Amino acid sequence: MLEKAGLIAGAIWNALSETNEMNAKDLKKATKAKSEKELFLGIGWLLREDKLVVSGDEKEPVFALKK
Repeated sequence: MLEKAGLIAGAIWNALSETNEMNAKDLKKATKAKSEKELFLGIGWLLREDKLVVSGDEKEPVFALKK
């Protein structure tokens, strides 16, 4: 599980490094995550490492890399 979280976190990092920001739906598509649970596992990893900025609202969060 830990390895999967790291792989998804890396895919999220790569996707966001190519764009300014993305919502969860677009990130899921870009990372080819199998489920929202898997996607949010990777997002949590990056949030814990203080690598992401979250904007938007609860229904439609938008994620970007910290600069």
